Amino acid sequence: MKDVSHSLRGRDFISPVIAALISVIVNYGGTFILVFQAAKAAGLSPAMTASWIWSISIGVGVTGIWLSYRYREPIITAWSTPGVAFLVSALAVTPYPEAIGAYIVSAAGFIILGLSGMFERFVRLIPSGIASGLLAGILLQFGISAFEGAKADPLLVILLFAAYILFRRFSSRYAIVGILIVGLIYLISMGKADFSTISLAIASPIFVVPEFSIHALLGVALPLFIITLTGQYMPGMLVLRNDGFQTSANPILTTTGLGSLIAAPFGSHAFNVAAITAAICTGKDAHEDSSKRYIAGIACGIFYMIVGIFGVTLAALFLILPATFIATLAGLALLGTIGGSLANALTEPKGRETALITFLATAANVTLLGVGGAFWGLVAGLAAHLLIHGRLNKKKYFPTLTQQANQDR
Repeated sequence: MKDVSHSLRGRDFISPVIAALISVIVNYGGTFILVFQAAKAAGLSPAMTASWIWSISIGVGVTGIWLSYRYREPIITAWSTPGVAFLVSALAVTPYPEAIGAYIVSAAGFIILGLSGMFERFVRLIPSGIASGLLAGILLQFGISAFEGAKADPLLVILLFAAYILFRRFSSRYAIVGILIVGLIYLISMGKADFSTISLAIASPIFVVPEFSIHALLGVALPLFIITLTGQYMPGMLVLRNDGFQTSANPILTTTGLGSLIAAPFGSHAFNVAAITAAICTGKDAHEDSSKRYIAGIACGIFYMIVGIFGVTLAALFLILPATFIATLAGLALLGTIGGSLANALTEPKGRETALITFLATAANVTLLGVGGAFWGLVAGLAAHLLIHGRLNKKKYFPTLTQQANQDR
């Protein structure tokens, strides 16, 4: 376990907790609708849907808290968004008990991969420029979306942007806190977010006896494993590396895989290290001192568990928030990370071209063979690097946590 270099003070909690809250809001408000779509495709009852929400929220909460506390790094866990997008179609033709069996097989695969250490060795071979280019490409669309929302609600976007600039000018540390508060006040005062219909109800987990079949193994387990590995674990680990955090991928894969295995019979399809929403918590906006950003990981876990306890009720609360608000909030919160990633990607002249190829190929977000743009962007960058430079260097490309902390100060 890493030692925390400085004792914690009250104000050390403000920025990380707010970053965690924004991360959770973006996660539920931005993509959680896919869970409801997949549940509808599977013909699940409201109680079964609530159990899915309960299991996945409690699962990512517990694993995120444990990993962040154990390694003193902001290791944010989340459900597999590309995985649930895949399930929208897959559950329509797969009996639900067989899908549960497929979730278990997929989770077991991640445990085995984590224990083998193969994934970690691969991650450490990736040049830092390519890793930064990949991250910048993944996040680019979120930065663009921060301003695209002006087409639907120009006043909201202009207000949030102006507030962001002013807070950056006078109180940079609390810029994200400020635009969150300003945005909520605007939405409530203009009647664009009505919370009066929300009532709290505790969710109850429902155990589903798993069934196993070749159809579900090949049609659900294998695609879910590949999609989650390439679309979540790979960029998620590179987010951590990009911000100087060096925890091995092995315990992260093993812990989230074990958690997914336990939660699967209650409906959880897969959870993993987060990528996009993690970037909100791993950069300087979460805390200037990198050794204290783990607080954001613990706070995220607590927020997820609260949502899980109340199931659909609080998930519906996040869904009430307008899509424009969610997109603008996420984009502005990620501006610093996008800029830092681009700067890191283009720093080394020798690797600048391959980093740029990775960035552009990832930003294009082309899906081939059912695999998303992040994977193909990485493939393009690594292929270009190997053809131009001949091999991947064996050295560690990423700075140590101590070096990063010194740079942050």
